Order: sequence, then C-alpha cells, then structure tokens
Amino acid sequence: MADPHGFLKSPRRPVPPRPVEERLGDWCEVYAGQALLPVVSEQAGRCMDCGIPFCHNGCPLGNLIPEWNVYAAHGDWRAAAERLHATNNFPEFTGRLCPAPCEDACVLAINADPVTIKNVEQAIADQIWERGYAPPHPPKRLSGKSVAVIGSGPAGLAAAQQLTRIGHRVAVYERADRIGGLLRYGIPAFKLEKRHLDRRLEQMRAEGTSFRTGADIGGDLDAAELRERHDAVVVAVGAGERRELPVPGRELGGIHQAMDYLTFANRVTEGDYASPPVTAEGKHVVIVGGGDTGSDCLGTVLRQGAVSVLQLDINPEPGGTRADAEPWPTYPKVYRISHAHEEARGREGADPRIFSSATLRFVGSEAGHVRAMCLTEVEPGVRSPRPGTERWIPAELVVLALGFSGPERGTGLMRQLGLSLDERGNFARDGGFSAERIPGAGTGTAARAEREEWNERGEPARSGARAPVEGVFVAGDAGRGQSLVVWAIAEGRAAAAAAHRYLTGSTALPSPVSPGDRPLAV
Repeated sequence: MADPHGFLKSPRRPVPPRPVEERLGDWCEVYAGQALLPVVSEQAGRCMDCGIPFCHNGCPLGNLIPEWNVYAAHGDWRAAAERLHATNNFPEFTGRLCPAPCEDACVLAINADPVTIKNVEQAIADQIWERGYAPPHPPKRLSGKSVAVIGSGPAGLAAAQQLTRIGHRVAVYERADRIGGLLRYGIPAFKLEKRHLDRRLEQMRAEGTSFRTGADIGGDLDAAELRERHDAVVVAVGAGERRELPVPGRELGGIHQAMDYLTFANRVTEGDYASPPVTAEGKHVVIVGGGDTGSDCLGTVLRQGAVSVLQLDINPEPGGTRADAEPWPTYPKVYRISHAHEEARGREGADPRIFSSATLRFVGSEAGHVRAMCLTEVEPGVRSPRPGTERWIPAELVVLALGFSGPERGTGLMRQLGLSLDERGNFARDGGFSAERIPGAGTGTAARAEREEWNERGEPARSGARAPVEGVFVAGDAGRGQSLVVWAIAEGRAAAAAAHRYLTGSTALPSPVSPGDRPLAV
C-alpha cells in the first residue's frame, strides 16, 4: 500500500469541476483542463488496502481498485494502466459516466469518507492515452470464425473488442449513422467529449474490428440472413422501448422524448446542425423524470439558454444520509447533486427538482403547442394524486425522461431471430447469455411447420418448443434492462466469453457477470 496511514492524514478531496458560469458557456467536459494528477495521487494514497476490498463487489467489472490505487499514488501510470485495463475495456468511459457504486462500497465509507475512486480511474484512463499505453492489440492468430455484433453501445463494443482480440473476425452493425449508440447520441458532450469515443474506435479498427453504420438489422437487412452469414451473433441493441406519459394533452407540439432531444443537441456538437431542431433557448422548460437522463437534459437545457427549468421527480426527496434499510456496502438512495443540478442551483439559487410530483395534463395554444402543465403532489409509496394540491406551471418545452422498459417490441430483429421476452420485458436468455427463441421464427419449411403448431393464442402447442437460439447471445440493456455503463461493459465481456466458448468449446475470456446478477442490495 502507498501509506498505511494515508486515510488518516488526508481528508477526501474530489477534483473540483470548472466554475459553473465557465462551463455553461461551452459544451466541453465538466473537468476539461482541470489538473487531476496532484489531487488524485494524494487521494489514491488514502486507499486502505483492506483485506476484503468490497469495492470489487460494488463494481460489476470487478475492477482491481486497490491495486491501481497504489500505482496511482506512486505515479506508476504504466502499471496502473495495465491493472485497470485488465478488467475494463473502456475506463475513459466509466471514469466519466459511472456513478461509482464502488465508492459507496469502500470500507472507509462505513464511518468516514470513501476514496475518490472515480477521479482516480479517470486520471489513470487519461494517462493511458497521453503516455501511449493503449496501442492496438490485434490477435496473434485468427480462428476462422466470424461474429456479428448488432449494436455499438458500450456492451456491443466491449463484446466486439474481446472477440476480435481473441482471434475472431468481428463486424459491428449500427442502425444510426455513427458508431457509439448512447455514448454517441444519448450522452451529452459535457459529460463525454466524443473524441474519447472516436479514439477508442480507431484502436478497435486497427485491431481488426469492422464497423457498418446505417445497418438496420431486422429492417433493411434481414436478421436471419445475418445469422446464416456468421458463426455467432451478439445482440446488444440496448433498451429502446421508451416509457410514455399517457395524460391529456400529450399530443401537443413541444413535448419530446428525452432521447430525441439529446440526439438533436449531440448532432449540433457533431456538426450536423448549425442549431438544434428542438431547442430550449428562450423557453420555460419542464423535464419529467428525475434520473440520470433527466439530469443530462437539464445540463443541455441550461446550455441552450432556457428562461427557466424545472425537473419533476415522482419519488420523495431522499434523505442526506444512508438509511438503516440500505446498509453499507449497498448503493443507497440518498440526496445527490449532479453537475447539472449544481449548474441550475447556481443560476436560480434553488434545486430545480420538484419531488413527489406528477403530471395531470397539458394545455396548449390555439396553434397546438404546449404552453402550461398541471401538476399534483403524490402520496408516498402509492404515487396517487393528493387532492387539493393541483397547480399550473408554464411549460413551452417538455422533455420526457421516464426511462425505458426493455428493447423495442415487435421489431423485425426480434421476429426474424425469434427472440422471446422474459417477465421483465427484456430479451430472454439462459444463464450463459444465449438467447431464447420463439418457435417458428425465421424462414423456410421447418419454421412454417413449427408456426403451424402454435395454438390460437400464439403460444407453442407442444411443450419444450421454446429453446435457445443457436449461436445468438444477448448482452447489455437488451437483456438486463436499462442500467449503468459499467454493467453494459461487464455484460459485453461476459457475452463475448459465452460466444467464444460456443465457437471453440472453451474460453479463457473473463466473464465478470451472469444474466441473473444484480447490484448489491438488501
């Protein structure tokens, strides 16, 4: 360990972000230009090197946090880079985007302030690239097998890199016009500048991974034919089924889904638009939804110059400390301030969130554009409207950040590969990430005969007809449901291990999680 008494000598000191007014004037990252190393090296020395590092369990990747903390404390960035990359393909993403459940699982967090693990990870990730410690790693020999990866978010990219490096020929198919999935269009540039993504994609191309954009698998391109052309398929299309807000006035203009709104903003930073088709400039804005996506929308709204902005959260306001019902080392529901919330408070002097609130209806102008919305307080737990608490607020732009309920339903991809849904609305899979199929999917005589055996309710008429899809694996939010970037990368690595085992009979690739794993909870 760096210093056995480091956690006693040095208090927790996170790296300070840029001043609020400075960062509201651009789309650069919150920490852009900040000197990480002097602060981070001291903070890494606070790691206790405890006998049982629960931070490993708080992280689904099983990151070797105490090991790279020691190397960072000593300034040995090459060794720190090796230990960080040993478990994580993309630490430059997680160091910026992950909410760091590892910090809540830090042993110091039992009765003190945890190590600033996220800051240390980002510093190491940046040093990896600045010092040239991330060269391409093409395979030493090829297996002769090919794998199609459908989707280029963090799960798909992690699976693709693992499978390419082990020797398979990997092609990544992306429906959008650029590679990256939510990393590209769903995450604002002030959280992840796209140069980090582009740099990693260049590394992957140099290793041998090929990419195809504008490839709508299940739409323009038949998924069953894709499966026939490749020895295995990894489905990593994310959870794209958006939750709706079925209240009167939802059809009015000016009410948009969060992903549409964020995509427009990201396309401006990519150079596609001079100005976004949907903008908050000069408007009263309301964001419906209190999660991370809502926070991303909040930061975007502020940078576009909204007159005012409120964020509605149907949940009650959390307490400031860990409740007894959520003991260490679980990730507790406590009052947290994102950088976007800090920015809004700096401008308005108050938290922009309204807790325990729900939308009753919208009203619009004669032109059919939203102009106001009616809110109500909700009863804790049951979330039913509390009589007598209705009030109206101005709303000229409404962004719905209500989350997702699994992968898109009824798509050609789902039908052509025969993917079934589990009880949570995600693509069903077995314990080894293999997809489970709907009988009668695909084309040909056998498929038609199998479909004929379904009963009138659309269920298989014979028992045991539901079976895994041969050579198809599901990774990330498509199988788990909406989750964190760190879980997506872990799932991509695990699905790659499962696909490699299917192709070769065994695997040396790491499999950090299984489909049934869940975050630490009571």
